[in-house]
Amino acid sequence: MSRFRSVINNGKRAAVEMEETKPKKKKKAQKGCPGNSPQDTTPVSTYHTFHDPDIASLRSRLLNWYDKEKRELPWRTVAMAEPDINIRTYAVWVSEIMLQQTQVATVKEFYNKWMKRWPTVQDLAAATLEDVNQMWAGLGYYSRGKRLHEGAQKVVLELNGQMPQTVDSLLKQLPGVGRYTAAAVGSIALGQVTGAVDGNVIRVLCRLRAIGADSTSPPVTDAMWHLANKLVDPERPGDFNQAMMELGARVCTPKGALCSQCPLQSHCHSYCKVNVKQEKNSKKLLGKRDSVSSTLPDIEDCMHSGACPLCPTEPWIHELGVQNFPRKPAKKPPRVERTLTCLVIRSDQEGENEFLLTQRPSKGLLAGMWEFPSLQLDVENSETKQKGALCAEICRMLGICLAESLFQYVGEVVHIFSHIRQTYVVYSVCLKGDADTQTRNTQWLSKPALQGAAVSTAVKKIVQLYESVQSPNEHTSKTGKQHRNTGIKNDKRLSSKKTKVSRASSRTTQLSLSSFFNTATRK
Repeated sequence: MSRFRSVINNGKRAAVEMEETKPKKKKKAQKGCPGNSPQDTTPVSTYHTFHDPDIASLRSRLLNWYDKEKRELPWRTVAMAEPDINIRTYAVWVSEIMLQQTQVATVKEFYNKWMKRWPTVQDLAAATLEDVNQMWAGLGYYSRGKRLHEGAQKVVLELNGQMPQTVDSLLKQLPGVGRYTAAAVGSIALGQVTGAVDGNVIRVLCRLRAIGADSTSPPVTDAMWHLANKLVDPERPGDFNQAMMELGARVCTPKGALCSQCPLQSHCHSYCKVNVKQEKNSKKLLGKRDSVSSTLPDIEDCMHSGACPLCPTEPWIHELGVQNFPRKPAKKPPRVERTLTCLVIRSDQEGENEFLLTQRPSKGLLAGMWEFPSLQLDVENSETKQKGALCAEICRMLGICLAESLFQYVGEVVHIFSHIRQTYVVYSVCLKGDADTQTRNTQWLSKPALQGAAVSTAVKKIVQLYESVQSPNEHTSKTGKQHRNTGIKNDKRLSSKKTKVSRASSRTTQLSLSSFFNTATRK
């Protein structure tokens, strides 16, 4: 272990690559190497930065807290104990891609399974995209798994099987690796001295230095990287960056921040501001004079407040406290799309239902995933026209002739992607004489086979909806009375409303198909 640490310490002192992008190309500059660059914009006021004497104290307090409170995570264990730099870099890279927009608790299980199946970059490169999608099922945002696969193949085919070993090369040579991921992998796996700025770090830094402008604006983005690079501990850059993220995830949270447990409390402008205001309000309630000295040290204000690009443009909201920082812009509404989808069903030799699936293109949304035959619904039209369009598509796909009357309306499913609000208008058709038909890029899968297939959450929701309307038309209540079950196909009133899966079921958490089927059975 001592030899391993000495190797890491030697690497930690290497200078981080300079950004070569000119300032006028702002978009490229933001994506450039996250090292200490001459293009980094220094905050306009010392109020928003750190004085040198405070930095050593902040590092010490944060790392002491991290050593005592950090979670034991599998990728952290690999980063500390794995002597092979190639395996170490690969392992941290996988963890960082999985952790994008996904909670740690969810990632742990998937990460362990992934590393057990593909422990090296060579193993991943030899896998198929379908294998990767199947392993990724449940994590969401499938493009991440696809980029990992593409990156592994590039490392094997173009880089002689050697993972990039600098922040700059990680950024330039691996698909799907941006400024943060390159910095995180570089500092944690390679010991490079660079800050790493993710959502948690932005929140911590904005509160520490009372930065209240739009957190996505270029001035704030530049300030975040400037501060992160200034604060990072040169002796333990990976631990420091993980400590900042850990603090944001567990203490300096978006809501209900645990300020009393924060090791950086004495360095925090927001905390000081909250307490000074609370003390002043308490004095007013108690009828004390303002001349009574405060027990809390006051802090200086930004000299350029009002013109400063880092100061908040909106007034302080007392009820929010430290949650006044950071300020985020209003979210853009997702693009609204509607898609015609058809469950084509046949019976196998045992009389069990099988579903026809088609494979999506290798690029774009849900690349390489399997789905039910679908058509984009550009304009709203009648049910008759929808049936006609689906009938023509299925006949073309399978090379058979079907009557439009065989297609039955099932309902609608709403699924929210990160930037798309997708509504699936679902129909079904049962094949008989032509049931053996199959073509390239199609496959027939039974319900059990679907559980292990590379299908999206939206497909699972569609199956759930179909199963829910297949219940018997009549059932006996506990009182023994017979009640007619007005299913969608038979109830014109429900059909006209196009029954939708509730929005509560449209969360991004992905469940197994067996859970959906069991839920449908219990209804």
